Amino acid sequence: MTGQTDAHAVHLHRDDVGSRMGMWLFLFTELILFGGLFIIYAVYRYTHQTEFHLAAQELNSSIGLINTIILLTSSMTMAMSITALQKGNKPLSMALVSATMLLAVGFMVNKFFEWSAKFAHGIYPGSADLMNKPQGEVLYFGLYFVMTGLHALHVVIGLTILAVNLSFIHRNNVTASNSVKLETAGLYWHLVDLIWIFLFPLFYLLH
Repeated sequence: MTGQTDAHAVHLHRDDVGSRMGMWLFLFTELILFGGLFIIYAVYRYTHQTEFHLAAQELNSSIGLINTIILLTSSMTMAMSITALQKGNKPLSMALVSATMLLAVGFMVNKFFEWSAKFAHGIYPGSADLMNKPQGEVLYFGLYFVMTGLHALHVVIGLTILAVNLSFIHRNNVTASNSVKLETAGLYWHLVDLIWIFLFPLFYLLH
């Protein structure tokens, strides 16, 4: 009986290790994706420095800063939720996951209003106003919408993952002794935060 219990524990341990390794491999592919976009950005930034500088003035750096603070705070609450769960404080962990989700929603609302303002001014992919601008500015806003849009998609996916984990915690499918699902969700969310840390200065602080 003891041997079976030990074997079962080892099996669970291997599953946890595999889950973490799988998430790290997935995050690596995500870094390759955004790394390629950052390289493209750097090339165009070098070849169209003046146009990129002028285009950056169309963005509101205060909005970008607010979103940066929101995501940094959400990473903190995400990390705290994992610690709380591992210490057996289920209510606090659920509250912190919920806070992380609310901050993510706040980020998306902020981004919605920012994008809406750009659309209202005729600055969006394929618009006549944008196509009449110099090529460098067209490239800048093309990259802006692609990269921030892709990041926003990752935020939405992260929200879904957090909602699922919140349900798991509530139903005791994720507990102090079995917190790997929440840990991997936290890794994903930290990636979302990390990507924004690079996007913010590239697009909002050029001017």
